Amino acid sequence: MIDVLTTLAAAAPAAAEAASSFNGNFALGVAGAGAGIGIGLIGMGAAQAVGRNPGAFGNILTIGIIGMALAEAIAIYALIMAFQS
Repeated sequence: MIDVLTTLAAAAPAAAEAASSFNGNFALGVAGAGAGIGIGLIGMGAAQAVGRNPGAFGNILTIGIIGMALAEAIAIYALIMAFQS
């Protein structure tokens, strides 16, 4: 019984490192997918808004670029967190 416990204790750091790597990669994947979906929805909304009111193109473009930058920032934060773990 003690041999099994010492074997598990010796393998624990490697298992913890693998788990943290998986968590970071998973978070990065989810954040990247979320950012892609968010940017797509913002672009779709901006295209529909310009189609409805072409005169407001400048204002819609400004708001769309700000929204896309905020959505992309989430993926950048996840990238930073993934490499810190």
